[in-house]
Amino acid sequence: MTKRKPKDKTEKTTLKKRTQKDKIGNAIHEITKIDELARQDKLINNIHPLIKLIITIGYILFVISTPKYNVSKLVIMAVYPVAMFILGDINFRDSIKRLRIVLPLVCLIGILNPFFDRHVLFRFNGIELTQNLSLFKNLAITGGIISMLTLALKGILTVIASYILIATTTIEKICYAMRLIKIPSVIVTQVMLTYRYVTLLLSESGRITQAYALRAPNQKGINIKNWGSLLGHLLLRTIDRADEIYNAMLLRGFNGDFPNPEGRKNSNKKI
Repeated sequence: MTKRKPKDKTEKTTLKKRTQKDKIGNAIHEITKIDELARQDKLINNIHPLIKLIITIGYILFVISTPKYNVSKLVIMAVYPVAMFILGDINFRDSIKRLRIVLPLVCLIGILNPFFDRHVLFRFNGIELTQNLSLFKNLAITGGIISMLTLALKGILTVIASYILIATTTIEKICYAMRLIKIPSVIVTQVMLTYRYVTLLLSESGRITQAYALRAPNQKGINIKNWGSLLGHLLLRTIDRADEIYNAMLLRGFNGDFPNPEGRKNSNKKI
């Protein structure tokens, strides 16, 4: 079945605005799916959040502290996320799809290393196909290439480890574990509200974008002259919504600390 092509510019603009709206809806859907993964009743999900938080922090610190030329050590350390994907029954393809924006940026961190570190670590004589033809003859591997590869692997492993923690532990449990290791309640509150408010912020942005599109049906995107007023409107909505959320939290007895989300009976749950 072939897709119908838009006939005029107005229809093309309408389809483009629908695509923008779908992107915001897809982002909200992905956040909701991660929350559903974290709330599943599985072995990894039922481990105490403090244990998972300490393991994740230790793993990230161990990955970061790896020497810049030690690629083999990082390859071995990839066993941990692979095991967690299997034990947590997390779909690897969906995970990479959700991280498709972050991972390329992480891989580009050390892209300039080959230009600064030109020290040759070893040479490759090549593969001789015939008497007069060979592949990769006198190929030099510099320290910049190895350090670039190491930085990319470090970034990928740390991002995936953080994603596994979020996909197997709800934000309430993570914040509870943060309080157990004596992280200030102000920081914990900011982390929790920021995570929870992302979906609301996306929803408000979608409403503002849709309202603007209805008032300018033949315009591509948002005119730069209107960015300031729209951002100011979004800020005012954000302040009003934040005030409503804070009052609702106070009415429910919030005192700046987070109780155990599982209750006292499950606070000593074993691995």
